[in-house]
Amino acid sequence: MTDLRKTVERFWAAAEARDWDAFAGTLAEGVVYTLPQTRERIAGRERYVRFNREYPGDWHLRIERVVAEPSQVVTWLHVTVGLEEMYAVSFFTGDESGRIATITDFWPEPYEPPAGREHLVERY
Repeated sequence: MTDLRKTVERFWAAAEARDWDAFAGTLAEGVVYTLPQTRERIAGRERYVRFNREYPGDWHLRIERVVAEPSQVVTWLHVTVGLEEMYAVSFFTGDESGRIATITDFWPEPYEPPAGREHLVERY
């Protein structure tokens, strides 16, 4: 089995470069992509590559952190779409050939903290 962390790093580099052939090469044929917040699922390499290729806007990404085990990898990304900045957390599993078999993405929305803890925290 190849190193899933390296595969995921190649996946993100290919996405940022819009190198869709290299991007597809990191994915298992039956890859399943899940977005729990919107309850969407995409099954299959061709559909998932197309989803990313057709995603609107001038988006860019930067890996903030990678946490890896042999069979799963988690990434924390900083993403920009035009002037908008956001973060994403992605969970990956691999298949026996070292390709990405599943991806689950979370896109948390920023929010204002509840009142009453200002004396304990520092805002940045």
